[in-house]
Amino acid sequence: MAKIATANAAAYPAKPIRFVVPFPAGGSTDVGARLIAESLSRTFGQQVYVENKSGANGTVGVEEAARSPPDGYTILFTIDAVASNPHVFHTRVDPSKDLLPIIQVSRQPIVLAAHPSLGVNSLAELIALAKKQPGLPYATGSGLGSPQHMAVQWFAQIAGIKLEQVPYRGGGPAINDLLGGHVKLGALGSTPLISHYRAGTLRLLAQTSQARSSSLPDVPTFEEQGIKGLVLDQWLGVFAPVGVAPAIVELLNREIGKALADPAVRKSFLDSAQEPVGGTPEAFAELVREDYAKFGRLVKDLNIKAE
Repeated sequence: MAKIATANAAAYPAKPIRFVVPFPAGGSTDVGARLIAESLSRTFGQQVYVENKSGANGTVGVEEAARSPPDGYTILFTIDAVASNPHVFHTRVDPSKDLLPIIQVSRQPIVLAAHPSLGVNSLAELIALAKKQPGLPYATGSGLGSPQHMAVQWFAQIAGIKLEQVPYRGGGPAINDLLGGHVKLGALGSTPLISHYRAGTLRLLAQTSQARSSSLPDVPTFEEQGIKGLVLDQWLGVFAPVGVAPAIVELLNREIGKALADPAVRKSFLDSAQEPVGGTPEAFAELVREDYAKFGRLVKDLNIKAE
C-alpha cells in the first residue's frame, strides 16, 4: 500500500482537483478559494475547481471533504468555524483527528456593519440604541457558535446590551439582506463588506483585529472604542482528509504558498480585505489547536448552546 500511495503521489495531480467550500458563493471563503484555484490550475495544468457545499454552519461541506477518499483530489477550503463548531454541535468531524492542515491562506477581521437607515456611526451610538431597543437583530454569514456570532455576543456581554443573531448560510446571502435593509446590522468577514463600504452603502463600525486592517484603515477596532480584550481574527485555511500522502500535502503547501506570494494574487486578496499568510502545515496545525481551545472557552463564557 505504501508503494502504491507513493506512486500515486508522484503522478499527482493526474486529474482535476475539487476544492470543497462549505459556504455559498460570494463570501470570504469562496473568494479566497477561487483565487487559489485559478492559480493552481495554471501551475498544475489540471483544473482546480470550487464546489460550494453549504449547510449546518459549514458542517455539511466539512464532513463531505473529511469523508472523501484521501487521494488529494478533494481538498477542504474553510474558515475557523471548523474549530468552533465541535464545541456547539454534535459534529462527525474532529478537526484534530479527521483533517490534515495544509496551509493558512489568509486572515481578516470580523467587521460589525450597519445599514445607514439604522442611524448609527459608532459603537457608542449602537450601544445607546441597543439599550433603548434590546434585542436588535444582526446578520452573520455563519450560524450559532461561529466566530462571527461569538464576536458580537462577546461585544454585547462587555457593553451590557442584548443583540439577536440572524444566521445565514454564507456571507453572500447575508450581505444581500443587509444591503436591502431587511436586517440593519451585520457581523461578517471583511471581504463581502469592503466594496459596499467604499461605495458608501454600508457603515463599518468596528473590526475585531488587534490593529486596524491595512484594507480598512479608517475603521476603528473594538479595543480602540473601549471594548477591551475583544480580538478575534477570522482565518481561512486548507485541509485534506486524514490519510493523504505527505508528498501531496508538501506539494500543495508549497504551491499554495507560491500563489500567496505572487504579487497579482496577493493584490487580489488585499483588495478583498484579506491578508495573505502562508506558512508551514505545522504552523497552521498549531493555530487550529490554539483556536479550538480558545473557542471552547468562549462558548462556555458566553453560554452558547445549540437549541
